[in-house]
Amino acid sequence: MGVTSRIDTDQRSLIIAVEGRFDFSQHRDFRNAYQNVAPGSLRFIVDLSRATYLDSSALGMLLLLREHVGGRPDNICITGTNEDVRRVLKIANFDKLFTID
Repeated sequence: MGVTSRIDTDQRSLIIAVEGRFDFSQHRDFRNAYQNVAPGSLRFIVDLSRATYLDSSALGMLLLLREHVGGRPDNICITGTNEDVRRVLKIANFDKLFTID
């Protein structure tokens, strides 16, 4: 469980994958996954296909990532959400701030 990241050169993307609970305990690893990637150099994909839960601190981490890339919703795509995670994102109106695939 945790946060992993990899660069997909074909898609020119940084893929950040979260497994298990996406909560404050993932804060440092999530931030480290993107902080050294220059905004605009890659597209950011947050893969939540293995995330089982997310809380308000996870929402805050997603907002910090959005701030890092300059607030453009087309630079971040959240993928693989299960029904519960998608519901939380929708209630928080994150579908208006991010591309949710």
